[in-house]
Amino acid sequence: MKITIESIPAGSEPEIILRCNEPDESLFQLIYSIKSSSKKLIGIRDLQMHIINPKDVFYFESVDNKVFIYCQEKVFESRLRLYEIETEYENRDFFRASKSTILNLAKIVSVSPVLYGRFEALLENSEKVFISRQYVPVLKQKLGL
Repeated sequence: MKITIESIPAGSEPEIILRCNEPDESLFQLIYSIKSSSKKLIGIRDLQMHIINPKDVFYFESVDNKVFIYCQEKVFESRLRLYEIETEYENRDFFRASKSTILNLAKIVSVSPVLYGRFEALLENSEKVFISRQYVPVLKQKLGL
């Protein structure tokens, strides 16, 4: 793949031009990633709204009909439902790890099998998150295994 970067006059709007024979899935993921890179999440903590960069999220978890956003050291509540988050970020590094969890692949340090076909993911912040056996094939696909 050839990449060319050209300078433009000050005040002009940046433009990305893609030239290809036929667009494939990886190209569509790249386009979606570029478009969604500016999207931020809103998390609520101590009655304050915080703007969260999706890259800082380790995982989302649904507990008692509330969705929580887990970051390095802080946990925020989200007004979005888990299926909305899954739809919004499925073409990025996020994937459904269980019925109640969406995990950020970029924050996984290691993955190891545990009982009954489940996996356990060790995250950068030393937390361990289980991946249900029905979502293990999704993880393998995302990792290219």
